Amino acid sequence: MHSIPSSLGTERIGRLLVRLCVPTILSQLINALYTIIDRIYIGHIAVDGPLALTGIGLSFPIIMLLSAFSMLVGSGGAVHASIKLGQNKMDEANQLLNQSLGTLLLFSCILTLFFQWLKEPLLLLFGASANTLPFSLDYLGIYLWGTLFVLISMGMNPFITAQGFSTVSMLTMLLGSVINIVLDPIFIFVFGWGVKGAAYATVISQAASAVWVISFLSSKRSSLKISLPNLRPTRKVMLPVLALGISPFFMMSTESLVNIVLNSTLQRTGGDIAVGAMAILSSVMMFSLAPLQGLTQGGQPILSYNWGAGNSKRVQQTFTYILLTSVTFTTIVCLVLVLAPAMVVGLFTKDEILLETTARAMRIYSSGFWILGIQIACQQAFIAFSQAKISFFLALLRKIILLIPLVFLLGGLLGMQGVFIAEPIADILAGLTTATLFFLNFKKILSKHADA
Repeated sequence: MHSIPSSLGTERIGRLLVRLCVPTILSQLINALYTIIDRIYIGHIAVDGPLALTGIGLSFPIIMLLSAFSMLVGSGGAVHASIKLGQNKMDEANQLLNQSLGTLLLFSCILTLFFQWLKEPLLLLFGASANTLPFSLDYLGIYLWGTLFVLISMGMNPFITAQGFSTVSMLTMLLGSVINIVLDPIFIFVFGWGVKGAAYATVISQAASAVWVISFLSSKRSSLKISLPNLRPTRKVMLPVLALGISPFFMMSTESLVNIVLNSTLQRTGGDIAVGAMAILSSVMMFSLAPLQGLTQGGQPILSYNWGAGNSKRVQQTFTYILLTSVTFTTIVCLVLVLAPAMVVGLFTKDEILLETTARAMRIYSSGFWILGIQIACQQAFIAFSQAKISFFLALLRKIILLIPLVFLLGGLLGMQGVFIAEPIADILAGLTTATLFFLNFKKILSKHADA
C-alpha cells in the first residue's frame, strides 16, 4: 500500500479529518464560486442586471443536472476505489478509475448534443419569459460547449481525494475559480460581452481544471493511473458504481427538478421578480452547503477505508466528529441567514424591489437549514458504507416525496409565500426521517460487515 491510503487507517482521527476535510471544504467553496461570482457580477450590470440575473438563474437546473451526472460516476467510483484501496486491491481500484473516465466521456457527448438541441423549449418550461429568455439562451448556449470539462473536473476529482490527496483536489477547484474571477469582469464589463462573457469565462476556467485533474491522475504521484486502452466501460465494473452513485445523482438532479418547479410556480405567482429572488436564494444555499458537502466528502474516504478494513471503532469516531461539526455549522449559518438576510442579498443586487423581496423570502426559506447538518452527515455516511438502497430513498425523500408536493399545495393556497414556506417544512421532516433511519441501522451495518 501507498503511504497516503495507509494513513487513513493509522493516523489520529481528528488530525486526519482536518488534513482531508479542510481542503475538500475549501474545494467545495471554491467550486460554488463559479456560479456565485457570475451572478454577483451579472446582477450589477447596468440597466439589465435584475433581468440578466433572473435569466442566468433559469439556466441553473440544466447546469445542476450536468453536475449530477459527474457525481453519478465520480462519487460512486471514488467510494468503491477507497474501499478497494482499504482492501489492498490496486488492480480493481485502477479499473474503477479508468472505466469511470470512459463513462464520463460518453455522457459528455450525449448531454451536450441533447441540451443544445432542446435548450430553448426547456428554458420556457422552466419559467423563462420574453424578457429573460434571451439572457438564458446567451449564457447556456456557450456554457454547454464546456460540458466535457465540467464532467471531467467534477467527476474525476473525487478519485484524487480517495487517495488522500485532498490538497491537490482543492487546487483543482482553486485553479478554475481564480481564472474565473479574473476573467469575469474583463469579459463582462471591459469587453462588454455581458452574460456571454460570464459563460466564456466559466468554460475556460473549467477547461483548466479538467486539464489539471487529468495531468495529476496521469502522473507518478497518483497511485491510481489513467490508461487509455482501459477506458471502455464494462457492466461488471460500472453497474456497482452507478448503483452507489445514484444517491448523490438524485440528490443533485432532484435539486434541478425542484428548481424547475419552484421557478415555474414563482413565475405564475410572483413574476420575474420572484424568479430573480429564487436565483439569489439558490446561489446562497449552494454556497452555504458547500462547506458541509466538503466536510462529508472529505470524511468519506476515512469512513470507507476503515469500514472496508473492518475497523468499526475508527468508523464510529469519524462519524461522531463529522456529525457534531456539521450540526454546529448549519446552526450558525441558519442564524445568519434568518437574522441578517439583507446583508447577504445586497452582494447580488442593489435593486430595491428585488433586494426587499429576496430578503423577506430568505427568512422563511432558510429557517430549516439547521437540520441539514444531521441529514447530510447521515446520508453521506450511508454512501460511504455502500448502502445504495437507503441512500437512494433518502435522496428522493427531501426533494421529490416532500418538497415538490408541498410547493404545489402551499403555492396554490398561499401564493408566492407558500412556495418559500414549503422548503423548511420539507427540510425538517426529511432530516428527522434520515436521522431515525441512520441510528436504527448504524450498528447493523457495522456488525454485518465485521461478520463478513
